Amino acid sequence: MTAGIVGVGYQGATAAGLAGWLADSGVGTLVDVRLTPLSRKPGFSKRAWADILREHGIGYLHLPALGNPKDNRAGFADAPETPAGREARDRYRALLRTEPASAALGEIAALAAEQRVALLCFEQSEDHCHRAEVLRAVRARLEGPTGAAT
Repeated sequence: MTAGIVGVGYQGATAAGLAGWLADSGVGTLVDVRLTPLSRKPGFSKRAWADILREHGIGYLHLPALGNPKDNRAGFADAPETPAGREARDRYRALLRTEPASAALGEIAALAAEQRVALLCFEQSEDHCHRAEVLRAVRARLEGPTGAAT
């Protein structure tokens, strides 16, 4: 199994189809970065999703400390270079500097150093989802202070 980290959005996917793709991609653990792991899409609420993943040999970890607050989500619909997009991303980056979020980032980085990890949220486009910021933060930890992958 290859170590590392990828992001995935379940918008437009089925739970079984996405779990199969994750298994085929060598993902060992899926980290759910939704604040509240509930979904109207069948199979994507926390318990059902964890069960489906387990059937595919994939672990499930929900880290609510990395969820994007509801009142900050609209700004991610905007491009990062717009004022609303910049403000939402800046606010989320500040959240990532809190102790609970920093600990969660460390947990993901430790997992990703040993196995392939996927970060999950709803939004299909990473450019419009907070998981892009989580991916950047985890990759920075994996690269270490010298910029070389560890």
